[in-house]
Amino acid sequence: MNGVERWRVPAALLAIASCVLAAVVAGQTVEGYSHLRHPLALLGARQLQEGAPLFGLFAFVLPGLIGGWIALGVRDRLPAGAGWSARIGAQLLVLAALAFAAQGVLPLDLDDLDGGSSRYHAAAWLLWALAFPAGATLLVMELWRTPGWRRFACITAVAALLVVAGGFLGSGWAGSAMSQRVAFAVWLAWGVFAAMPTPQGGVSRGAA
Repeated sequence: MNGVERWRVPAALLAIASCVLAAVVAGQTVEGYSHLRHPLALLGARQLQEGAPLFGLFAFVLPGLIGGWIALGVRDRLPAGAGWSARIGAQLLVLAALAFAAQGVLPLDLDDLDGGSSRYHAAAWLLWALAFPAGATLLVMELWRTPGWRRFACITAVAALLVVAGGFLGSGWAGSAMSQRVAFAVWLAWGVFAAMPTPQGGVSRGAA
């Protein structure tokens, strides 16, 4: 593990802490806000001029940029001879992380939740919620058959399924606010796992 790689796990933990603390602190400052009923992005709405920019920075932008760095690390550690599905999958993971970060700079507009900047925020969320499962699926298709990478593939597959469930299927039984938080939590937790060293038996392309 080189000097840069050893910082990926602490950075992934920082992403979780940043998002959670931003949500807790901002939630305490907005009267009537409930984490059980309201979407996380509401705390960064344009109408909340004082704290909204900082919330967006620490809840979305910083975790998203860290997630992108972790995804780049996954791409760089792909086994020698990895096929097109793994390479495209890794690129989609990077795209998903950038889309997550974009949610912090494209705040909701409480006066126009169906248009304006709200529409762009929704598009960034949708891109994240689609790109991560798609990229994870392409990675799993390749790495499932690669010696030493099956555990990585299994956990990545589970994370993709949970993100889909939380992002699109869970609102009926858990409510949209909680199911979306589950999807965010799964993605952030997967980042910690993906930041860990190359699985035993895997050969990074840099070592080929």
